[in-house]
Amino acid sequence: MIHFMRAWAAAAVLGCAAAAAPAAPALKIAGAPNGRAFVALSDLEKLPRLKVEATDHDGRKARFEGWALGDVLALAGVPRGRQLRGPALATFVTASAGDGYWVVFALSELDPSITDKVVLLADRRDGAPLPASEGPLRVVVPAEKRPARWIRQVVAFAIGNPPEEKAP
Repeated sequence: MIHFMRAWAAAAVLGCAAAAAPAAPALKIAGAPNGRAFVALSDLEKLPRLKVEATDHDGRKARFEGWALGDVLALAGVPRGRQLRGPALATFVTASAGDGYWVVFALSELDPSITDKVVLLADRRDGAPLPASEGPLRVVVPAEKRPARWIRQVVAFAIGNPPEEKAP
């Protein structure tokens, strides 16, 4: 299963890289149910902004601002709310960074009808744009004990499902 997810995520991100990029800055989205290959940063500005306080990798407290990752992925047509049931509960999302690092979230972890946990796609830290070493976008998961799934310099998301075969 892990090998499948790695292979799928790599193929999805590479497949998106081959698509023609829009003129404005954008996030690549692979596997979007509505077929959308990119989400423009201008589209993000239309979403409600959130602020969270969290402790970063270096143990420093900071205030991050941005958008709920579930709201961002809703622009790509992922199932949400009552539509997130049955086989859709197995949907996963990979977030990829410019340096090749990537992490995985279950789509259900990003839906406010299932959890109160916030996963933030941040563009600001302590009131200022993220520095180049972190941004322009990063994922922040304040409720996790260790910031292992915080990912800097986010460039793409891939939406996928496990193989059709049933678990033993």
